[in-house]
Amino acid sequence: MNKIPEEKLAVVKYLAEFAVRPMFRTPVHIKPDERGIDNWEDIYFESSDGTPLEGWWLKAQGSNKLIIANHPMPMSRSGFTGHWGEPWSNVDDIEIDFVKAYAHLVKAGYNVLAYDLRNHGNSGAANGGICGIGRYEWRDCVGAKQFVDTHPTLKQMDVGLLSRCTGANAQYEAIHRFPELFENVKCLMCPLPVSMTALMNAFAKLQGVEEYMHILDQEQVKLGGFKNSEMNPQLFAPSVKLPVLMSQVREDLWTDNPADGQKTFDMLGSTEKELFWIEGTTRRFDGYNYFGNHPEKMIAFFDKHLK
Repeated sequence: MNKIPEEKLAVVKYLAEFAVRPMFRTPVHIKPDERGIDNWEDIYFESSDGTPLEGWWLKAQGSNKLIIANHPMPMSRSGFTGHWGEPWSNVDDIEIDFVKAYAHLVKAGYNVLAYDLRNHGNSGAANGGICGIGRYEWRDCVGAKQFVDTHPTLKQMDVGLLSRCTGANAQYEAIHRFPELFENVKCLMCPLPVSMTALMNAFAKLQGVEEYMHILDQEQVKLGGFKNSEMNPQLFAPSVKLPVLMSQVREDLWTDNPADGQKTFDMLGSTEKELFWIEGTTRRFDGYNYFGNHPEKMIAFFDKHLK
């Protein structure tokens, strides 16, 4: 096998860093009261492996319904600050506002527990700062549910999940590993679960290094991460039996393969499930803003299963 040219190796190393190391933290840049949520408090709890996590409890007066929400890499519970310029704009230059979506949920009568995954937002560092695109972060999903189950007020609430991208992958694995912990959860909404095989193949193709995917895997493992095939939601999708609303951007340039998203959906073990295709954009990050701008489908899904 011919040795990889130095200029190609530099590109592969850059992609490996992008795949498994959040090269910056996205700050928690929007507070709940900036979106009209007046009743809320900061919360602190531990992942199942002891990593300190931070979040919010956004309160809906008189409600016994709770949505546990997480986020993609490299974002935070509030979203993403691409509009602030570098370094965030090196990934994408748009703002993502998750708090807007939470405001819709609170107004519709749902408490929201929104938390930062490890190595993101204001939560603690772990695993050498490496993101497993779910393979480490499932422990955070477990910790969040354990926190709810032992909280004097939250434990009395009916629970739904809002798990995005990396957070969705993590949630699938958490359910796979601890099915009994999530047995009483009513439903799961999972925007844009991410197949790293599809995403990194698309990136490698754009950068002209698609023939070196095996070296990309090696570089990711060297950093303390996983091979791309080990960071795919299909590995744990069959264990998900909850009612599911999944969404994907159909013409997402970052994955360039709608069939892969369809495969994830088809492999879900749920008997009641829907795949919603977001149309009219090629930008993956537009998909993260979709339900903040168009909350009707999100609210209807949770209303069906929690009210």
